[in-house]
Amino acid sequence: MDRSQSGPYLTRELHRYINACRFTYVKDLSAFCRLLGDDVRLRLIRLLGKEQLNVKELTAILGIAQSGVSRHLGLLRKSGLVEERREGGFAYYSLRPDGAGHARPMWEALEASLPMAEDPELKADDARLLEVLRMRKEDFQAHGSSAGQLVPGRSWAAWSRALGHLLPPLVVVDAGCGEGYLSLEAARWAEQVIAIDSSRDVLKRARQLARKRGVTNITWREGRIEELPLEDASVDVVLLSQALHHVPKPDLALCEAVRALKPGGTVLVLELRAHGQDWVRERLGDRWLGFRDESLEDWLFRAGLEDVRVEVGARLKGDPFTVLVASGHKAGGARRGRTGAAPSARGSVR
Repeated sequence: MDRSQSGPYLTRELHRYINACRFTYVKDLSAFCRLLGDDVRLRLIRLLGKEQLNVKELTAILGIAQSGVSRHLGLLRKSGLVEERREGGFAYYSLRPDGAGHARPMWEALEASLPMAEDPELKADDARLLEVLRMRKEDFQAHGSSAGQLVPGRSWAAWSRALGHLLPPLVVVDAGCGEGYLSLEAARWAEQVIAIDSSRDVLKRARQLARKRGVTNITWREGRIEELPLEDASVDVVLLSQALHHVPKPDLALCEAVRALKPGGTVLVLELRAHGQDWVRERLGDRWLGFRDESLEDWLFRAGLEDVRVEVGARLKGDPFTVLVASGHKAGGARRGRTGAAPSARGSVR
């Protein structure tokens, strides 16, 4: 090549290369913008920037169908933003540190702004994420020991069933039973379980599940927990698991539970401590945003129970949802079950 022509030649080639790169960048950037032009995908990306999660966990947090979560994850994986890792039979997803390619500067700006968002929906996502992490922490089978090693046979479910062996045969009411999961567990150790819910459709599904599992000592009844379809002094235990925050008058429901108890019987309550997560009203139908410990204790006492106790059942640092366990015993009769603790008139809050 003539040296006198080398300068213009190199300039033309350089311009051609720059234009090709510019065209490629614009195509990548356009695709990247379309990818992020979806609210659900942005929420999903934000969650995966905080924690690696599986499809089931993301479905619970985002509140959309599992197929939708899988579709969004597929698009994000194809773009290179998200990577997959398999562990314990689950596929876990997280953001790739080197994702976004040519659009990296734009992604970095977006990534920096996402954690600062004050949108109520994003705050609700954060709350649900913490609940998922709390349930993970309580799952022996998925997460093993503190050393990160699986321990075969370690199981909360097995422990709860083993503790049932310490109890005498009891007539147990699951008030506000929902789809019957707690009723089915109680049926392992109870003489009889009476499962009550106000929804006919929910009770139909619960009956089907009981038949599938071959459980025959559960009676299913339609009714409201503020007006239990039970005779006075007819049962040994009334369970109210996450039921009180769905009714207008929780104190009335507790009085109904005490009415149905035999002397010496027990009311056992699992409820949420007071919180500020207003999204549960629309998404889950909650009437109450949990309860103060003192309110639960006072209602149980006013309902006519003795030896009232309210204590924390489960919580995770930073999680807005704390599970409270509360109980009390009806005066008179021989108390069945745990012995050795001297009853007090008022009890304690822990």
